[in-house]
Amino acid sequence: MTPPAWLDVPPGPAPLVVSLPHTGVEIPAAIEARLVSPWLARKDADWWVDQLYDFAEDLGASVIRTSISRTVIDVNRDPSGASLYPGQATTGLCPTTTFDGEPLYRDGAEPDAGEIEQRRASYFDPYHAALTEQITRLRAQHPRVVLYEAHSIRSVVPQLFDGELAQFNLGSNSGQSCDEALTARVAATCAATGLSTVVDGRFKGGWTTRAYGQPEAGVHALQMELACRGYMDEPAELLKSDNWPSPYDADRAAAMRAVLNQVLQQCVAFAEDGS
Repeated sequence: MTPPAWLDVPPGPAPLVVSLPHTGVEIPAAIEARLVSPWLARKDADWWVDQLYDFAEDLGASVIRTSISRTVIDVNRDPSGASLYPGQATTGLCPTTTFDGEPLYRDGAEPDAGEIEQRRASYFDPYHAALTEQITRLRAQHPRVVLYEAHSIRSVVPQLFDGELAQFNLGSNSGQSCDEALTARVAATCAATGLSTVVDGRFKGGWTTRAYGQPEAGVHALQMELACRGYMDEPAELLKSDNWPSPYDADRAAAMRAVLNQVLQQCVAFAEDGS
């Protein structure tokens, strides 16, 4: 399959697929014209995560990234529209609010069911076709494949969680999407840094982790949700277009990158030897 221009799918030989579903910021002009603010529509991107993990291809991973903003469609949400976290605040397949509850669209300009289905066919389906293709290819060559979902979020988002988020947040759908041996190994590596680490806390894994993680079939899916403060400044004052996003801080990111490099190497080792 030849991927569309907005989808980057460099295949690698290692039994590891790294998914970057939320680093994109592109919004088609026809959609952007209906938004309250182009900046607001990009506010909740997983800023600089593609730069943070730019070593993954050197490890042999297949890295799948969409350049399309999650405001257009969130490829890590249940395509049926069902909530991943019933009873808790979250955003949907085609979000209409930010993580802070701010409206994204002008009154009456929200996408209707027909438009949502069109966006799904245009963006969601090709992303997951690419994921499936890479997992299938690698699974035919290896006894196990690890799907690693790479994410980040601001440390403080009262609408979504209380207090300050841990630095490393691992999600395995409460142990269902990934062998516990891999989860334990990754968690121990993160915790050894002295930075706060949580497993299956507020973030248990999005739709991709839950849909693809089938340990009994040799596909182990694990989500990593990082707190942005590990690699960039998070302003203490109200976020505005002149202070968010702050630049990628290579010096601050160095320690986190070293840990994440170990984590991805552990994912490859687990896929190869199962321990």
